[in-house]
Amino acid sequence: MRLTLDQQTFPHTLGKIICVGRNYAAHAKELNNPIPSSPILFIKPASSAVPFAPAFSIPTEQGHVHHELEVAILIGKALTGASEAQVAGSIAGVGLGLDLTLREVQDTLKEKGHPWERAKSFDGACPLTEFVSSAGFCLSDWQQLELTLIKDGVTQQQGSSSDMLFPVIPLIAHISQYFSLQPGDVILTGTPAGVGPLKAGEQLSCRLALANNVLLTSDAEVR
Repeated sequence: MRLTLDQQTFPHTLGKIICVGRNYAAHAKELNNPIPSSPILFIKPASSAVPFAPAFSIPTEQGHVHHELEVAILIGKALTGASEAQVAGSIAGVGLGLDLTLREVQDTLKEKGHPWERAKSFDGACPLTEFVSSAGFCLSDWQQLELTLIKDGVTQQQGSSSDMLFPVIPLIAHISQYFSLQPGDVILTGTPAGVGPLKAGEQLSCRLALANNVLLTSDAEVR
């Protein structure tokens, strides 16, 4: 899919999507998972990404598809073994993404000790909103991002980056010790509590705010 930043085409193609599992304690608890002592990382391919709006499709043959709303970070400069200061100067923008999850498939894979890709990296598994520039952010702003997902008029997920077990800037520095990051890569930073199944025909609305100042909103129909 084409990336957009401040309603303009981003000059780099979408690369890999690095996801962080269980970065909110309340979400780990709602799925009866232990709270991690270090970031849990996995990757979605670029082929999993689709635009969030105006609509996206979900698979219907493999059990429930759960929504997991996450703050998405767009990388603007290459990072390898980066310091936190280098990370702060290399982020192009911020948006929202859904880490769609085939929950029964994931549970089966976990029971067998297998990787999660079949449950989380299928085509269409990562609806992304547009991105907005973070050029004016200070370090503390990354701890004040608020994300909300509303389904058919009812709030399903609501969280703040201040509740992350591994905050945005140190998290990306950690990731860069293992995976070199390139312009166009996206980081999904974990989901707050409230995940649940999606059904065709449902109407979704997501919002990202910085200290009560709305940065973006996006609406989509589930198909």
